Amino acid sequence: MGTITPIVMPKWGLSMQEGTVNAWLVDVGTQITVGMPILDVETDKIANAVEAPDAGLLRRRVATEGEVFPVKALLGVLADKDVSEADIDAFVANFVVPAADADDAADAAPAYQYIDVDGLRIRYARRGAAQGTPVLFIHGFGGDLDNWLFNIDAIGDKHPVIAIDLPGHGQSAVKLPGTSLQALADFVGRFMAVIDVPQAHLVGHSVGGAIAAQMVLSQPQRVASLSLIGSAGFGPEINTGYTDGFTRAASRRELKPVLELLFKDPSLVSRQMIDDVLKYKRLDGVTELLTALGTGLFEGGRQVAQPGLALAGASKPVLMMWGKDDQIVPVGHTAHAPPGATVEVFDGVGHMAQMERAGDVNRLILRHVGD
Repeated sequence: MGTITPIVMPKWGLSMQEGTVNAWLVDVGTQITVGMPILDVETDKIANAVEAPDAGLLRRRVATEGEVFPVKALLGVLADKDVSEADIDAFVANFVVPAADADDAADAAPAYQYIDVDGLRIRYARRGAAQGTPVLFIHGFGGDLDNWLFNIDAIGDKHPVIAIDLPGHGQSAVKLPGTSLQALADFVGRFMAVIDVPQAHLVGHSVGGAIAAQMVLSQPQRVASLSLIGSAGFGPEINTGYTDGFTRAASRRELKPVLELLFKDPSLVSRQMIDDVLKYKRLDGVTELLTALGTGLFEGGRQVAQPGLALAGASKPVLMMWGKDDQIVPVGHTAHAPPGATVEVFDGVGHMAQMERAGDVNRLILRHVGD
């Protein structure tokens, strides 16, 4: 009998339990290639296209649009032409949603952990492979570790992964170690020391990329490689209309157009995403904290520190990924990449390439850090 391959509900992020199938993007009879968008799924965080992890002929669409399915549930079937409909019927009828394996540390571990660093309670996540140099994800201004919900598991298949809520962000303490890149980079280094990670492959988005670049300059022993997405720190220009608007927004009406600046496709900004950000922004002290941080990083409407421009002699492998339609940090800053860096620019993508083009970003990171 020919090969039968299931298409299942993916797990996006640490807390996802189920997803809604919004629409199929391919018809039965389509020859599927790896990475092809095959259906749209919506979670309580975001709606996005599921990219095919396997190649094959789509023989059956099991999931109906509008239905809700748990993670790992059967959504469709890929099968060779010589597989009979009866065999596919039997495969569908006998498919059992896999339970979390007792040896699967990623499923068994708590979704989030908390630790005290310099008197600040910091939320982080630790997942993935047990051995090897970890990959540390650092989010940007106003973000949190859920910005990596399409990346943590994919990279964790091959490497240990860690994602941090920076001080004053997500569910970490509403307090900053300072408002400069240097202060934030020093703090991330101390976080690594507290959790006993001497060195990591750093993956930074936006301001998180600038923090990672600063760490190369001030703590090179902690950095194995750099993977940067729409990174700050490579030129003076920055859209402070976004950072100021994010800081000031106090309602759904004010916040929605600001968040839409992050994406090429504004429909990716879901009601739940807006509500989650508003919940964070309504915490006591957050507006004042973001105002101080914005002033420290972007005084006068320009990036105060640009550590990316000093990476030329650092001798660390650098991967730079950018959306061609980034409305926050200009894609032209890729011209300032250090010699020898790998630079990838994605058409039809905005500032959040790790969400908008997750499959390509994950493949590039895995190749860069050593798949």
